[in-house]
Amino acid sequence: MVALTAGTASAAGSGLQPLLDTTRVPGAAVAIVRDGTVDFLLGGVRSAAAPAPVTADTIFEAASLSKPVFAYAVLQLIDAGTLSLDTRLSTIVPDFVPDDARATAITVRHVLSHTTGLPNWRSAEFPLRAYFSPGERFSYSGEGFVWLQKVAETAARQPIDQLMTDLVFQPLGMGRSSFVWRPDLEENHAVPHDLQGSPGVKYKPAQMNAAASLQTTARDYARFVQAVLGAERLKPETARLWLAPQSVLRHDCVQCLKGDEAPRDMRLAWGLGWGVAPDDGTFFHWGDNGRFKALIIGTPRDRAAFVVFTNGENGMALVPALAQQLGATDHPLFGWLRYWR
Repeated sequence: MVALTAGTASAAGSGLQPLLDTTRVPGAAVAIVRDGTVDFLLGGVRSAAAPAPVTADTIFEAASLSKPVFAYAVLQLIDAGTLSLDTRLSTIVPDFVPDDARATAITVRHVLSHTTGLPNWRSAEFPLRAYFSPGERFSYSGEGFVWLQKVAETAARQPIDQLMTDLVFQPLGMGRSSFVWRPDLEENHAVPHDLQGSPGVKYKPAQMNAAASLQTTARDYARFVQAVLGAERLKPETARLWLAPQSVLRHDCVQCLKGDEAPRDMRLAWGLGWGVAPDDGTFFHWGDNGRFKALIIGTPRDRAAFVVFTNGENGMALVPALAQQLGATDHPLFGWLRYWR
């Protein structure tokens, strides 16, 4: 799936700026991980208002690429005996979803495999509750990760920011990564841009959101990807389960709460924090904070992956073409998220 053969990086690099121009994406940072090494494809600017080039150390919003990083910390807590995959969240933080009998059965496994039955984000249309029995089917949920964040902090008896530093950022050398904004991130950060490429105001999170608030760089996230490919800091069985299918996508939807979605084999599944494509053994995740888009696809078999960060609302428009330039064949993820459009 992710071939990434010799010379691929330079070929893709020469085509990165035309892709940015065509899609009106101001800037992008791509990290390519192969056999323990990392190459970077960099293009465009951090802000159209005050042009400065994107570098491997430019801060981007990871959006939902936050979830695998948080899952990594949770799996380490499981290895340490602090939590288990079958721990019911309600036994540690009982008041997150009040007065809902089905929600009391939600476990750590359900959250990481997106089978909680909770909405992605609570809304007037979908108030916070479990819309089906936990484990019944896939439906993507950021709310589940927020609940699990509170559970991890309570179970570990440690502030969540410090927990992430101790279990992930410090041991992996991810010095420019944080779930909350820090003064040292002011230098060299990207700002969001709309569909026309006009810059907006950078959101600077004051509180951690395990599902979406990670601020990171292509260099730091590549280091995390190396840890994933090398199964670092996890017991062998835990590392295997991380990328093993736990729930299969049977419907052409991301949030699947209504129960009337037409059945369809999407050729995709979910592990414990990662999406997986069983046909070719790849893992993946995408990130969408509106005007920041990100995506990663990797394969443990070939010890290869690529991760893309962009600072434009059109960011996903360049991903399929870039994936092809990087030697990746068509991935069912693109069809599911309709990126080919």
